[in-house]
Amino acid sequence: MSENRHGMLIVLSGPSGSGKGTIIKSLLAERDDTVLSVSMTTRAPRPGELDGIHYHFVTREKFEQTIAEDGFLEYAEYNGNYYGTPEAPIRRWLNEGKNVILEIEVQGAEKVMDHRSDLVSIFITIPSVEELERRLRGRGTETDEVIRGRMETARYELTRAFRYQYVVLNDEVDLAIDRINTIIDAESMRYSRMENTILEVLKYVSTQ
Repeated sequence: MSENRHGMLIVLSGPSGSGKGTIIKSLLAERDDTVLSVSMTTRAPRPGELDGIHYHFVTREKFEQTIAEDGFLEYAEYNGNYYGTPEAPIRRWLNEGKNVILEIEVQGAEKVMDHRSDLVSIFITIPSVEELERRLRGRGTETDEVIRGRMETARYELTRAFRYQYVVLNDEVDLAIDRINTIIDAESMRYSRMENTILEVLKYVSTQ
């Protein structure tokens, strides 16, 4: 890896049940140049979720203290709970040349996109609303009322997909992962990200 390489900030969103978690897990297993930003939330852990790995699970008081300290890249309230992205570790990873994935809700993603242009934004969509409901019910962890709320939120989120640079259909997980890998590899070759390499070549040529 080039010493001049700066990592990419990758915003990845999609409705609850669109398969973001499965896709990201596979991407991280395949790519040693990419890490996941661990968000902070006030919601309760789901079965199998671990603090510090899936989320930093905190009290509402702790979250609001971090807001007061200006410690988030973004934060939002979603279905009655706070979600936020701590900024310090992201800055460190990017400077080390790592790509950083932000798995965040649409509301938070739009805040990041409004304030930063140096990112890659990807929206994960599903084949149909019916398929989304089937996936949500298949979890077996949420009440009908919660599922209805998630479906309503999903319909809104789908109307905001136009804000993203890329939309990836998750009809089959392996295909969705291939599509995202293609996006990341292509984005890494944009001139804005290869400029230092070009300048180094020119510098070498000028000394010959």
